[in-house]
Amino acid sequence: MNFLLIRLLLLILATPATWVQPVHSGVYAWANAPLTTKANGVQRTILDGTTTDFRRMSIHATTLPPHQAPHPSHKHDDEELIIIKDGQLTVTIEGKTKTLGTGSVALMMPGDEHGFENKSDASATYYVMRYESKEPKDLGRGKQAGGSFWVDWNEVAFTPHDKGGIRRMFDRATAMTKRFEMHVTTLNEGLWSHPPHTHRAAEILLMIDKSAQESIDGKLGPATVGDLIFLEANVPHAIQNTSKGSCTYFAFQFE
Repeated sequence: MNFLLIRLLLLILATPATWVQPVHSGVYAWANAPLTTKANGVQRTILDGTTTDFRRMSIHATTLPPHQAPHPSHKHDDEELIIIKDGQLTVTIEGKTKTLGTGSVALMMPGDEHGFENKSDASATYYVMRYESKEPKDLGRGKQAGGSFWVDWNEVAFTPHDKGGIRRMFDRATAMTKRFEMHVTTLNEGLWSHPPHTHRAAEILLMIDKSAQESIDGKLGPATVGDLIFLEANVPHAIQNTSKGSCTYFAFQFE
């Protein structure tokens, strides 16, 4: 019996992936993110775990000094999204290259070679979200939807409305998601975006200007620039601008 218990313990220790914790709905503060200093920059770990749709989802932020790259170009089996927080980042995907500025995004399909480099004279900071779906990846679906891509902030139109305005970044399927939709909301002072509501898709909000508070299942949590709000599927939520003047945040849903 002792021998069997020892073998079971060794098996558990040898398979840590089975013990990845769920990502809980909440505000993940930029100021509280653990820092790791590397030879070519600094990395902030924001969250890492499982969700309703993802076997593994991790989000971190990398700050690159001028004229540095985080690593050589590479490819991997999961999907990757980047959002540029500050500065400029030169992105190469499958041999195509573009320098993107603050607010721009890029999404890399599994198996596509890609790399990043800060070619500017100032530091660049960007968020990295990597994720693997619980359902089998569908490379054909991702290719049919257009494959890997980037969106230049400067090329996205701002559409005003009665509560502020919106920039629509993209709305499409990927290899790992049936639908991935991203937009950027500008919300006028004091307003709620909408009443508390739920939806099947999980959602992430990312504050990029001023401050707000998020109602998550009836509890309020403050969020300011750099903070990330994760909302699991079917969790009641709503956001209110608590700053002077308008606030702005990314909002993206996926399932």
